[in-house]
Amino acid sequence: MRRLTKAQQALAASNLIFTVGSGMYLTAGVLYFTEAAHLPNGQVGLGLLIAGLVALLLGVGVGHLADRHGARRVYTVTLIVQAVATAAFLLAYDFWPFVAIVSLATGSKAAGVAARSPLIRRYGGERPQEFRAYLRAVTNVGISFGALGAGWAVQVGTTSAYSTMIWAIALLTLASAAFLAFVPTVDPAPATGSRRWIALRDRPYLLLTALDGVMAIQFKVLTVAVPLWIVGATTAPRWLISATMLTGTVMVVVFQVRASRGVDSPAAGALAYRRAGFAFLAACALIPLTAGMSPLGASMLLLAAIVVHTVGELWHAAAGFEVSFALAPEHATGQYLGVFGLGAGLAEAVGPGLLIWLCIEWGRPGWYIVGALFALSGVAAPVVVWWASRVAQSTRHPRESDGARRVAPVTRRPRESDGHVALRR
Repeated sequence: MRRLTKAQQALAASNLIFTVGSGMYLTAGVLYFTEAAHLPNGQVGLGLLIAGLVALLLGVGVGHLADRHGARRVYTVTLIVQAVATAAFLLAYDFWPFVAIVSLATGSKAAGVAARSPLIRRYGGERPQEFRAYLRAVTNVGISFGALGAGWAVQVGTTSAYSTMIWAIALLTLASAAFLAFVPTVDPAPATGSRRWIALRDRPYLLLTALDGVMAIQFKVLTVAVPLWIVGATTAPRWLISATMLTGTVMVVVFQVRASRGVDSPAAGALAYRRAGFAFLAACALIPLTAGMSPLGASMLLLAAIVVHTVGELWHAAAGFEVSFALAPEHATGQYLGVFGLGAGLAEAVGPGLLIWLCIEWGRPGWYIVGALFALSGVAAPVVVWWASRVAQSTRHPRESDGARRVAPVTRRPRESDGHVALRR
């Protein structure tokens, strides 16, 4: 097992603490707004849509700031802002205050993802994609603990229990920011002679971002659609909400690094996208069958669907790690990963409302439409990745970045000299 450096340990510790709070929010955030703040489902979906649009506007700009003014400093600020906004959820009892507060929280979270990217590239070793996969495994350890706390709040179901959960999330986010003091600073990237917003002019990378964003709606299936489906359309017990979250997170902890190990080129990433799309289609075909079943039958089928969905999630995440880093020049990592984060922003903006409308309001046919959307995105991925790789190969100097080195020989067999040393837990 390769030993983590001190910088990697600090990043992992910060990530672990942050994601315990994220696990609480992902598991029960929607239920807090609907059951404790008493906002209608439709207003929650619309508010999350607006918040996602705000996040779309912030990611690229903050990523560019991280490249030019120091990633650690910018990332710390985003975490502090997010902590304050999370605490303010306790004031979100009307629609417009809810929109303003959740927009600030969602926007700062998206900005933080972009600001952290140069830190991962700088301290991630020879293949930062693999360290990113390791961080995702750590993320899901944190989420699993957070899901347990959220399960308590959901089971108790009182306003006081939900408020305690919100305070815990805010404090954990502040603690995560404090741990960044143990991460060395990253020198700002030197200015280049190229145009400033090069990522926004990279058309195939933008198309790839949009494609990944459509598929990233799958993350909202487990955090928005499944909890509301369990509560409103099945006889399954409410504790199954935490059980489904824990099932997925444990699978990611155990298998994410292993799944990413074989996705070591843009071409392999494209194939992983395609496999993920079909796995999501299968899961979306199983979930609506639970309506009208007995509590035990619904619980067993839902857990089986979550297993299938999570297999797709492993492939989707591995594909995103590879193509987003491999096709981004090193001097503009924050900017490019900020652009790629627009896909997650698209999922944040469109995903909750779309899933509530199709899967919850419409019901079974909506689940089939969502599954087909994922499958079509996966089928389109190889063509888009091929185009992006060709453009990257023709426009970047081979020594410009580690990502460019990996793009040029897309179809060759990887060699040990490429630095394919896998992180193991």
